Amino acid sequence: MVGIGHTRWATHGPPSDVNSHPHVDCTGRVAVAHNGIIENWREIKDRLIKEGHKFVSDTDTEVIPHLIEEFKKQGMQPYEAFKSAVKELKGAYALVALDMDEPSKVFFARHTSPLVIGLGDGVNFLASDIPAFLKYTRKVVVVRDDEVGYITSSEVVMERGKRVGENSIEWMSVDLHPRVRVVEWTPEMAMKEGFPHFMLKEIHEQPRALSSTLAGVREIVRDVAKELRGASRVIVVGAGTSYHASYIGALMLSNLGGLPAQALISSEMRWYARSVSEGDVVIAVSQSGETIDTLLAARAAKGKGAKVVALSNVVDSAIPREADLAIYTRAGPEIGVAATKTFTTQVLTFALLSVEVGRLRGVLSEAEASNHAKVLGKVPEIASHIISVFEARAKTVAKTMAEKEHAFYLGRGFGLPVSMEGALKLKEVAYVHAEAYPAGESKHGPIALVEEGFPVVFTALSLDESELIKSNVEEMRARYAWTLAVAPKNAYELLRNVDVAFPMPELPSTASAVLYVLPYQLIAYYTAVAKGYDPDKPRNLAKTVTVV
Repeated sequence: MVGIGHTRWATHGPPSDVNSHPHVDCTGRVAVAHNGIIENWREIKDRLIKEGHKFVSDTDTEVIPHLIEEFKKQGMQPYEAFKSAVKELKGAYALVALDMDEPSKVFFARHTSPLVIGLGDGVNFLASDIPAFLKYTRKVVVVRDDEVGYITSSEVVMERGKRVGENSIEWMSVDLHPRVRVVEWTPEMAMKEGFPHFMLKEIHEQPRALSSTLAGVREIVRDVAKELRGASRVIVVGAGTSYHASYIGALMLSNLGGLPAQALISSEMRWYARSVSEGDVVIAVSQSGETIDTLLAARAAKGKGAKVVALSNVVDSAIPREADLAIYTRAGPEIGVAATKTFTTQVLTFALLSVEVGRLRGVLSEAEASNHAKVLGKVPEIASHIISVFEARAKTVAKTMAEKEHAFYLGRGFGLPVSMEGALKLKEVAYVHAEAYPAGESKHGPIALVEEGFPVVFTALSLDESELIKSNVEEMRARYAWTLAVAPKNAYELLRNVDVAFPMPELPSTASAVLYVLPYQLIAYYTAVAKGYDPDKPRNLAKTVTVV
C-alpha cells in the first residue's frame, strides 16, 4: 500500500476542499503534498498556463505536479521528471509525490522545511515530524536541505544536489547507514495514556520531562557556558512559546550571568543582523528544531561570524545540525499544538545555563550557584505538587473565563514573559483575546478597555515583583476588574487583594520562572474544554511552523 496525505492551513487562498492537499496534474496521474512556500509559483504557473495546463486551486503547491507532468511530456521517467521539477523551485519546501507510472514509489525532496524518514520492517514512512510514525518505528533518518529521493516498502534511495554552473545540478548518491538514528521516545510516550487530550497529558508529564532535562543537559550546559563566558553579547531568538522562553533566558543571562543579553522574535532578526559580528553568540530556540524563522535567523548570525547555539527538543533537526553547539531538552514527544512541557524544559535549561555562566564569570559565588542548582534539582517534585494542588482551582476559574471575550495578563521582570506565555496559551486553545503587558505600561492605554468583570491576571515571581505590582492591582480593582494573581505565598497583601489567588512556593527566580506558568497552562486547557473546543487541534495552527 502506498499513499500520501497532508493537513495544513492555507498559505495561498482560503482553507477549502479545493485548496487542500494533495494536488494533482492535468492527467490525474501525479499527486503532490507540500509544506512551505514556493516563491516563484506565479511565474511557473503563468508559463504552464501558456503550455495548456489547467489549474483548479489558489495554491502555490499545484504548480509542482504540473511541472512534473510537463517534464514527463519531454520523455523523462517519473523520478527524473520529479528531480527536474524540484530544480526549478525557489523557496521552502518539504514535498512528497506519487506518480501512477511508478506506483510503488513515493518521491521526496526538502529545502528548509522539515522532512524525516521512518525505517520500518517491510514499510517506510515520510513525515514532517517523528511522532507521525512513532507507532510503527523508532528508526529515523532526517532528510537534509537539497536532498531528493524515493521510498518503497523495502527501499530508500537518496541523492544530494550539487549545482554545476548556472542551470545544472549534479545528483550524488547519499549513504544513509551513518545517518540512521534510533529515537529515545517510545510509542507509548506519544499516546494519551487515559487523558482526554494530549495537552492535559503533557501538562501532567512535566515533572518527568523536567527530570529528564536535568539528567540530560548538565554536561553540554557546561560546554555552552564556557562558550558564553567571554561573549561580547548574547542574542536569544525564538518564535511563539520559544520566544517567551528566550525572553526569560535573556533575563537570566543578564541578571545571573552578568552578560549583555537580549531576546528577539526570530522573524525580526533580519533587522538586527547587520549589527551581529564575531564575538557575539546567538542562541536559537525551537521545540522542533525546524522553525523556519528561527533557522533563517541562525543562518544570518552564522553568516556574520557569530557562534550559534541551538536549544531544541528534536535530535538532529535542522537548527541543531547547523549550529556550533546544541542542547537537547529531552522533554519527549509533544503532540499537542500548544507547547507546555517543551516551554518549561527550555526555561529550566536556561536556568541551569545562566547559573553556570554566572559562576564562571564570578557574578555568582560558589555558594550562590550551589544553592540555585540545589533548588533546580527539586523542580520536578515541586511541579508535581503545583499541578496537583491547583488543578481544581484552575478548572473553577476556567468556568468563568469561558464566558469572557478578553483578558489582560500583567507582570514585571521575570513575571512579564510568564504572563506573555499565559496569555498565548489562552488565545491558542480557548480563543479568548488575551494580551500581556508590562504592568507599569497598563495605565498607558490598555486600562481604557477595563470595565466591570474584565479579567486581569497578575504574575509576580518574587516578593519584590509583588510589591511593585500592588499599585497595578489597585488600579484594576478601582475599575471593577475580575482580578487573579499567581504569586509567591508570602506576598500576602497582593494575594488577599485579588478575587482569585494562586499562592505559589517561594523560590529563586531560576525555579519560579519554570514553574509559575503551570496554573496558566491549566486555566487555558480547562477554558478550552469548557467552551467545547479541542485543545489539541486549535484552528489555524500547526505544531511546527514551516512557512515564513
